[in-house]
Amino acid sequence: MSLPHAILTALLEKPSSGLELTRRFDKSIGYFWSATHQQIYRELGKLEQAGHIRALPSEQPTRGQKKDYEVLPAGREELAAWVTRPEDPRQIRDPLLLRLRAAAVVGGADMEAELVRHLELHRTQLAGYLAIEERDFPPERRVSREDRLRHVVLRGGIELETFWTKWLTDTLFELTAPALDLAGEQTPAPGPPPGPATHPDAPGEPSRDA
Repeated sequence: MSLPHAILTALLEKPSSGLELTRRFDKSIGYFWSATHQQIYRELGKLEQAGHIRALPSEQPTRGQKKDYEVLPAGREELAAWVTRPEDPRQIRDPLLLRLRAAAVVGGADMEAELVRHLELHRTQLAGYLAIEERDFPPERRVSREDRLRHVVLRGGIELETFWTKWLTDTLFELTAPALDLAGEQTPAPGPPPGPATHPDAPGEPSRDA
């Protein structure tokens, strides 16, 4: 149910057309809640039918004219109720973690190149977040509670990307560093087992809030 609430939030910040909303989801809102153009237009229709939003009157003919939407009192009430509604943290579901677990079972998979690619992507995203923080949230602009709330959302993205860059760096080091035998001498790191894992139910699926 979070996509309609993300749309209500965006429309309360600024009444927008469906096209403008998709562009905003491709940028700032999409950093923490992504949606396709089709999903956004579908939810706009549902919200309008539910009486949560309405299309603003236009002096131009409706045909071919983009509609701007605004939130109605019922939509604001629904968003306010959702904000205070208890909701448990979600378990992380990242395909990369599952692929690493699978590589330990099937063997022969060289994941280092893919890990390096992910590391560079997360570094790029982290640099983008830090640039936004420097531009939009200097200390002197974090005065009101509203500004602070927006800033902590951005900080959440910064901390998450910081985690991924550190974890990927540590993972690459562990997978590429030579192993130590019992005598303390360096030996080549062993490859993955050729057969099924000895303990298929052993821990290995990390859990972290998205």
